[in-house]
Amino acid sequence: MSDWDTVTILRKRPPKASALKTEQAVNAARRQGLPVDTTQKYGAGTNKQHVITKNTAKLDRETEELRHEKIPLDLGKLIMQGRQAKGMSQKDLATKICEKPQIVNDYEAGRGIPNNIVLGKIERAIGIKLRGKERGQPLQPPGGKK
Repeated sequence: MSDWDTVTILRKRPPKASALKTEQAVNAARRQGLPVDTTQKYGAGTNKQHVITKNTAKLDRETEELRHEKIPLDLGKLIMQGRQAKGMSQKDLATKICEKPQIVNDYEAGRGIPNNIVLGKIERAIGIKLRGKERGQPLQPPGGKK
């Protein structure tokens, strides 16, 4: 017999995790006296993709606490006044800040959800502070002193 005819196995691959979960593997482990942990997963064996929690009725009764914060109406008026002072339409402002015209419309009507990034863009475009204590004041240029 030559060296070409012999086969040397360096290592044997361990069984895959899916093979360890089979009924045969579990029974073999029980026969050997090894500890077998069997736990049933929550919702296992059902075809439910969305499990309803116990607090659903409580959330349904909730009124104001879990709603999104909206833009205050006075802030919407500030945006409108600043935009009109620059002679821009809502579409022009939206184009300048790279947002949809509907977002500018929602912010001015007080329906929008406040986003500091969008507010910052609008501040720079119309030149009026929209956040903080000095709301409504002209925006200072970067590095400018009072």
